[in-house]
Amino acid sequence: MLTRNRLLAGTAALVALSLVGPAAAQAPIKIGELNSYKVFPAFLEPYKKGIELAVEEVNAAGGVLGRKIEVVSRDDNGNPGDAVRVAEELLSREGAAFLIGTFPSNVGLAVADFAKQRKVLFIAAEPLTDKIVWDQGNAYTFRLRTSTYMQTAMLIPDAVKLNKKRWAIVYPNYEYGQSATAAFKKLLKEKQPDVEFVAEQAPPLGKIDAGAVAQALADAKPDAIFSSLFGPDLAKFVREGQTRGLFKGVEVFNLLAGEPEYLDPLKEESPDGWYVTGYPWSELKTPEHTKFLNAYQAKFKDYPRLGSVVGYATVMSAAEAIKKAGSLDQEKLVAAMKGLTLITPFGMVEYRPIDHQSTMGAYVGQIGVKDGKGYMKNWRFVDGKDALPSDADVQKMRPKN
Repeated sequence: MLTRNRLLAGTAALVALSLVGPAAAQAPIKIGELNSYKVFPAFLEPYKKGIELAVEEVNAAGGVLGRKIEVVSRDDNGNPGDAVRVAEELLSREGAAFLIGTFPSNVGLAVADFAKQRKVLFIAAEPLTDKIVWDQGNAYTFRLRTSTYMQTAMLIPDAVKLNKKRWAIVYPNYEYGQSATAAFKKLLKEKQPDVEFVAEQAPPLGKIDAGAVAQALADAKPDAIFSSLFGPDLAKFVREGQTRGLFKGVEVFNLLAGEPEYLDPLKEESPDGWYVTGYPWSELKTPEHTKFLNAYQAKFKDYPRLGSVVGYATVMSAAEAIKKAGSLDQEKLVAAMKGLTLITPFGMVEYRPIDHQSTMGAYVGQIGVKDGKGYMKNWRFVDGKDALPSDADVQKMRPKN
């Protein structure tokens, strides 16, 4: 009787394993993603679509480590404190293997510090501050997007060619704007030592008094303006500046104004001739971009924005890191990210071992107006690796860890 009971128990155990084991083995790998969806919808709604497309493609190709991937997203409200709480929830409650995402630079820095404390991989998708890979860089944080230093460095050659002496500056007063301004001043001064910065306006993000800002800059009578405004702040500044004649005879450089997220809403008000970084999606004919564009339009019946590219490339980076590591062990994932290469819609990128910054490039050109819409003209692609400081300079800036 005892033997029979043992046989029955063994059989039941085997049946249970046959039912539960394969299901457990096929459980998806969860990747925790957090971002400021309610605060920055213009960029992050397309970004979310890019994520969806990448997940679909990865899973259709068999997933990674024999498992599908699943991106579990949460809103961080654009607040560093909320972001840290959400990051903890993604790891502890949702069982995320590691973290990706964030948009504002101050939020990205908070999550990077959290990743350092928890010793968990964090792929920062969008925050542009240079501190995230240099001054406050850490072993567990890697950044995809072209940084403020890199984008500024891409614009500097055009600024130097114009040889304008009196510059005014306007930027959103938080980490991104401060970082962009510091990089621009440093790089321009190196190339043009006699340059003067005659006015500076730093309105709070999302709360610009555009009329007062435009008038203050106009009163300084600059030869040129450097701006890192974006979104609604940018639109208000363009409108008030045009009303006051601020831009007549004045060259303007704006870091992000060529991105469809921010250029498209301006329509016929788009400021002709501004020097910008952006994304001329309809004119790119490379094989990797054409493949991405066709897949995106087929799935969403819409054209991609820059956020779409960032979301897509972030998930692809995560998938490639898992494949290369062959494991979800954090130290193996971090080791895999160092020197990781992958094809993105903008071509091949590498996450540099020295500072964990990707070499993703950007498109540089000017704004034009055609058929009542803004577009990028005279554009060129600049490889990210050509817009980075030397290894020696990076070693001076980045903490040893």
